[in-house]
Amino acid sequence: MTHELSAKDIMTSGAACVGAHQTLQDAARMMRDLDVGALPICGDNNRLTGLVTDRDIVVRCCAEGVDPASVQAGTLSGELHWVDAEASASDVLEIMESNHIKRLPVIDVQGGHRLVGMITEANVAKNLSDAQIAEFATRVYAQA
Repeated sequence: MTHELSAKDIMTSGAACVGAHQTLQDAARMMRDLDVGALPICGDNNRLTGLVTDRDIVVRCCAEGVDPASVQAGTLSGELHWVDAEASASDVLEIMESNHIKRLPVIDVQGGHRLVGMITEANVAKNLSDAQIAEFATRVYAQA
């Protein structure tokens, strides 16, 4: 009998947060230094409040002629999706597929509701079956 992987089994642990009051320039530098394309946004209570991507910074700030050093990361917090660390890989895929998202913060609900990692397309590709990967790609990248 095989055990289904959980979110904590497939995530990349140790996700760094950009503070909601830090600037988008700070976020961009963190992304560069960490070699990532997205960062969770955490509020003053260290709780997850959003997610900012490199694309958000370019499209919603730079392309509009706004100085990234003048915009707080928290202002880009939109609808937030996350998954419990104990959730199954099937639950992870369902959340990502139904919301057409490529990055998913992982929260340890039993451990104080703290951010413990991120699941990305690379985690999905590395840890799941070919059939699961194919379904993920079809559903996330399907044009509406």
